[in-house]
Amino acid sequence: MKSRSTLKHIAEHLHLSISTVSRALKDHPDIAAHTKQKVRELAELLEYEPNAFAIQLRTNASKVIGVIVPEISGYFYHSFIAGLEDEARSWGYSLMILQSGNDPEVEAANLRLCRMNRAAGILVASTSGTKDLAPFERTDAAGIPVVFFDKVPESRQFPKVSMADAEAGFLGADTLIRKGRKRILALFGDHALSITRKRLKAFQGTFQRHAADGHLTIRHARSQQEARQITFEALADQTYNAVFAMSDEILAGAMKAIMQHRLRIPEDIGVLAISTGLIPGLYEPEISYIETSGETLGKRSFEILHKCMSKATPLGEFLVPSTLVEKGSV
Repeated sequence: MKSRSTLKHIAEHLHLSISTVSRALKDHPDIAAHTKQKVRELAELLEYEPNAFAIQLRTNASKVIGVIVPEISGYFYHSFIAGLEDEARSWGYSLMILQSGNDPEVEAANLRLCRMNRAAGILVASTSGTKDLAPFERTDAAGIPVVFFDKVPESRQFPKVSMADAEAGFLGADTLIRKGRKRILALFGDHALSITRKRLKAFQGTFQRHAADGHLTIRHARSQQEARQITFEALADQTYNAVFAMSDEILAGAMKAIMQHRLRIPEDIGVLAISTGLIPGLYEPEISYIETSGETLGKRSFEILHKCMSKATPLGEFLVPSTLVEKGSV
């Protein structure tokens, strides 16, 4: 196994002091240009890499960002991480990605791991059971800023970055009503999550104001399988002319049930979802959706966290706009 090159190795080869080699690599003005060139050439030849952990201990500055999510299963978090990593890399940061499994205790353990590794900052999509924010408060007090994203707590003491969930809920109901779809089965996620409550409140409020003569059935599903079962049973029991799905996971489950019932889209039933856009494109006709861009959310989340790491802590909730993408399903 090849041994790791160090400043000492370079210094011994060139008969220089370790401090001279270190300053040459940092382009210190006191070091002659020809010495800098020799040091850099040898460092490249020996594939020298600075010891990031030693630098962190010496400067108390980390270039690692902790990212805690319930799970990396859907396309949304994949696209979020892609957008976040792209932005973070341009500033010289790398990511440490951890999954909580939607368990508050695992989430707290992941938070401790980020502190132990001296993360420069932490981004968190909280679990549905996260109630105690004391661990996050301790982390912030220790000088490691915390920013919540996507699935955020009600508390106003931390910066939050999320999709414009109320806007997405409004667009969903408004679109279906404008298309004459007023007998709607609306499928939402875990009611314990603020993202669900915001989308539901806007959707339900819009329907009540503008389609009082219609019929709206609200159901909650926490998985694709649960969404399939709920949809299958509901379609067997009553006649609907539209299904609304709050997320890609719920949409996939609902579509299985619709296909099991051999319903034609949009002739027999309309379908509309809140989505990143990947899952709707897998069907024919493609499913109309309110776009929620994980990539845009990732870039915006880094922007807010970077401000916090620069000691310019912005408080409040920052929203990424939602847009309607019309296909052929409504």
